[in-house]
Amino acid sequence: MRYYIEDLKKYVGQKVELKGWAYNVRSSGKIKFLLLRDGTGLCQCVFLKNESDEGVFDRFEELTQETSVKVTGTVREEKRSPGGFELTATNFEVIGKSADYPITPKEHGTDFLMNNRHLWLRSKRQHAIMRVRAELIRAIRDFFDGRGFTLTDAPIFTPNACEGTTTLFETKYFDEKAYLSQSGQLYMEATAAAFGKVYCFGPTFRAEKSKTRRHLIEFWMVEPEVAFNDLYDNMELAEQFVEYIVQRVITNKKDEMAALERNIEPLSRVKAPFPRLHYAEASAMIKKENPEFIDGGDFGGTDETIVSSKFEKPVFVHHFPTAIKAFYMKEDAKEPQYTMSCDLLATEGYGEIIGGGQREESIEVLKKKIKEHGLNEEFFQWYLDVRRYGSFPHAGFGLGIERTLAWICGLPHVRETIPFPRLYGRSHP
Repeated sequence: MRYYIEDLKKYVGQKVELKGWAYNVRSSGKIKFLLLRDGTGLCQCVFLKNESDEGVFDRFEELTQETSVKVTGTVREEKRSPGGFELTATNFEVIGKSADYPITPKEHGTDFLMNNRHLWLRSKRQHAIMRVRAELIRAIRDFFDGRGFTLTDAPIFTPNACEGTTTLFETKYFDEKAYLSQSGQLYMEATAAAFGKVYCFGPTFRAEKSKTRRHLIEFWMVEPEVAFNDLYDNMELAEQFVEYIVQRVITNKKDEMAALERNIEPLSRVKAPFPRLHYAEASAMIKKENPEFIDGGDFGGTDETIVSSKFEKPVFVHHFPTAIKAFYMKEDAKEPQYTMSCDLLATEGYGEIIGGGQREESIEVLKKKIKEHGLNEEFFQWYLDVRRYGSFPHAGFGLGIERTLAWICGLPHVRETIPFPRLYGRSHP
C-alpha cells in the first residue's frame, strides 16, 4: 500500500512507509531530523539513536538536499510539525542520490532561478502557487460545467488573426501558412450556435515584445460564449464567475495562501455585484492623475491601476472606443463611437483579468469591418457563415489564468504563475 503525507492523519499509531525527497536535514545530539516532501506535503521524520535500526545514524550523511528516499516509521500527532503529524522513523533507504543541488537555502537572483525553473518548482513557495493554480483551474471548470456550459475546445493552429495581426506567431502548416492561436473566441461563436452555452480552455499565444510583470508569450485562457446574451448579461456572468473562483480558492487553499503570506482580506470582499464605469468616466478619472493619457486610447498598466485603486472590488470598464477594438466587436447603436465591450480590472493594482463583450451579428457590418481592418475576407468565410445561417446576438469574454493567479496569490510577476513560463527573450527550460 502506498502512503502519502497528506493522508497521515488516517494512520496515527501505525507503521508506514513514505517515499519522497529530502527537503532539509539537521541533527541535535542523539536525534536526527529529516524533513521529507512527497508532493502532497511536508513531514518531519525523527530518528532517535536508541530506536533506529543499526547503522542508520552512520548513513545519515547520505541524505543530501533533494535525495529521493524511502522512510519507515510510526505516525504520531505533533501539532508543532508541518501538517500536524510526524514520523518516528526507524530506517531509510536512498533511492536516488542528489549531489550539489544548485538551489540552496540562500538568496538567489531571478535569472538564476528562471534558468533552473525545472528545479525551482520544488521550493515551498512555488509548490504553493502551483497548488493554488490547480484549484483555480478546477474551480473554473466546475463553474461552467455546473451551469450547463459545453466544453468545445478551439484549435491551436488557426488560418487567421483574432486579436490583431501584429502579435501573431506564424508557422508553416505543410504548404500553407498558419498561426498559433491568440484566442479561441471566433470558434466559440460558431459552437455557441450549436450548443447555446460553451467555453474553451487552453493555451494562447501573443508575440508581444513586452517585458512587463503582466505579460507572458504563452498563457492559458478560459473563454465562455453565450447565445442571445448582450453586454450586460455578459458582465453579470463575469462577476458571478470571478466571485465563485476567488471565494473557492481562498476557502480551499488556506494553507497555501498562508505559505505565500497572502493577506486574503481584500479577496474576501470580491462579491458580486461589481462597480461599472463607462469608458468616458474612467478616462476622466485617469486624466486627473495621468495628464499624458490620450482620451480615446487604450489603457496602460498605470491607467488600469489608477481606476482600480478607487474600488475595493474588481471594476468593469465598458464601452471602449470603436477605433481601438477588434473588427468583431459590436458598436452601440446609441453611441456608435463606442463598442459593447468590457474589461474587468482586478483590485490592488493587478489590472485587467477579463476582456470581452457583445459580438457583431450583422454579416454586412462584419464584412465592412473586416475590410476596414485590412483583413482577408476569404479566411473568414466560415466565420461569416455563423451570421449567414441563423445569425443571433451573443457575447462572451476571456479570462487569463496567469494574471488572475498572480492577483489571487499576491505575486509581483506572472513568471511564477505557470510551471514553465515563456517570456520575451526566454524560451528555456
